[in-house]
Amino acid sequence: MSPKVAIIILNWNRVRDTIECLESVAKVDYPLFEIVVVDNGSTDGSPEAISQLFPDFSLIVNEENVGYAEGNNVGIRYALTQGFDYVCLLNNDTIVDRSFLESMVDAAEADPRAGIVGPTVYYFDKPNIIWSAGGTIDWSRGLPLLRAFNEEDEGQYGEVAEVDYVTGCAMLVRLAMAKDLGLLDPRFFMYFEEVDWCTRAVKSGFKILHVPAAKVWHNISVEAQLVSPRIAYYMTRNHLLFLKASGVGIRTWARVVARYVRTLASYTLRPKHRAQRAKRDAMAKGVLDFWHGRRGKAEI
Repeated sequence: MSPKVAIIILNWNRVRDTIECLESVAKVDYPLFEIVVVDNGSTDGSPEAISQLFPDFSLIVNEENVGYAEGNNVGIRYALTQGFDYVCLLNNDTIVDRSFLESMVDAAEADPRAGIVGPTVYYFDKPNIIWSAGGTIDWSRGLPLLRAFNEEDEGQYGEVAEVDYVTGCAMLVRLAMAKDLGLLDPRFFMYFEEVDWCTRAVKSGFKILHVPAAKVWHNISVEAQLVSPRIAYYMTRNHLLFLKASGVGIRTWARVVARYVRTLASYTLRPKHRAQRAKRDAMAKGVLDFWHGRRGKAEI
């Protein structure tokens, strides 16, 4: 019998994206899976619309927005109580290939040390351009880097490969590992929680795999992310939190601090970066909040 998989899709006030994602996931050809939608305290009528359009899917409604990490943890805890073998965490702004789940499960089942498995993620509006084929971590500089970022897919990543992490956009997780390792760290709220989880998994002896036969298309705008103060805050604070949790050395810390000082100074002093002042302020707040031990959800 095929392993039992719970596909967990987190929604927060993006009902249209979620409906399109659910329509895609409903066509997956894997024989034994359940779709679990976790609504993170939406106020746009999402729970009502989802339950009406997809009455056979499981729906869990949180009273408030508890973030990406804890929102997914709610779904993972449900899966743990229902006897699932794996969970597949999937962003609600994705469209999936029909065979993406079977490809990932096959790779995980072929290697009992595979704890987390991820697909190739493409841009939704550039369907042959890769956003991520897993990721690597440059520990000397303290930088997680997306593998194959912005490359055209010409078959150069044709084999299953061990990587440092896969993105939380789409990841298959062995629940036996999650029981031993623990779940996503809610202190991150959003961003870097999956990198932290993968890093903890590797330290515990599990493998992280990229499976090129599994394909997902992500409706993401890198340009929009680059100018968002809210994203800049969480990426800055949580990057530092990740490095602390990972126990990096003093040389790495020195390089990271120097890089942030240069960036903040550039945003302050160079006239061409005037438009980046809001982002600069958000980054500075992220550094200060990390220093003062502020975690979880922040007011940005």
